[in-house]
This record gives sequence, C-alpha cells and structure tokens, in this order.
Amino acid sequence: MAFSRSHHYAVRVEWTGNLGTGTDHYRSYSRDHTVSAAGVPDIPGSSDPTFRGDPSRWNPEQLLLAALAQCHMLSYLHHCAVNGVVVLSYADDSEGTMTTEGNGGRFTGVLLRPRIEVAEESMREQAVALHGPAARDCFIASSVNFPVHHEPVVTVRAGD
Repeated sequence: MAFSRSHHYAVRVEWTGNLGTGTDHYRSYSRDHTVSAAGVPDIPGSSDPTFRGDPSRWNPEQLLLAALAQCHMLSYLHHCAVNGVVVLSYADDSEGTMTTEGNGGRFTGVLLRPRIEVAEESMREQAVALHGPAARDCFIASSVNFPVHHEPVVTVRAGD
C-alpha cells in the first residue's frame, strides 16, 4: 500500500470573545476562541494571560509546544517499535521559550524532557539513541525555525 506524499489538515478557529462592542478598543474584547476539527473534541482557546487571555484555556504557545512534544513522542515510539525497543511508559515535561519585542515575538527554543521506561536493560542504550532519528523525522520540529533540544532519561522496568 502506497502512502500519499501530500497530507491536508483542516481546522476551524472561531472567536467567541465579542463582549458586545467587538474590538472597539484593546480592553473591550475577550481573547476566547474555539479550535475545532471534524470528529474530535473542541479545544477552548485564548491568548496567554500576559496578553489578556484566560488562563483556564489553551493558548497558541502551549499548543505549539504540545504539538512538538506529541510529534516527537509518536516518531520515537515508531522508531522503538521497528527497532525492537519495548517502551512501557513515556512522559514528557517540555518547556519552550518565547521572547517578545515591540508588538511581535518568536520562540527561541524548546526543550523536550522525555522520561521513558523500557522492558529490559539491553534496550536502554538504543532507547536513548533512537531520539536522534525521532527528532529528525518529527514533522513539526522539521517545520519550525528554532532549535528543539532533547534531554531524554531512560529507565528499565524493575523486575516483578
């Protein structure tokens, strides 16, 4: 079965923050919005609280960081599966840095900190090494113009 070389994605972002007067001035509207796509739950969005956003909603910066962490994890699990490394658990406490200047800003870097548990000690070295090809093959990391660093820690499941 051949896979298509081109993939298309569609989302809808709808602003829900009109408080009655639209955007007649900077403080007159909410940054609330909804991100939706066919067949999946909606994501309640806003801006970062620094920019008058609702801290109980996802902001674009968090979603970008989440996309990078998800993509790396999925790429990594694929590489482990095809290389005989049995991953039993995976969690990543990632962080990103954004700087602002004037009215603009940009991400300057992301640090992924995956914590992986593998089935056997003999898998540990390869489990660490597979972060290289996973990073190379991550579609999202390949699409950003800032560095994405990795600090993986691999442990071995203790015997039962």
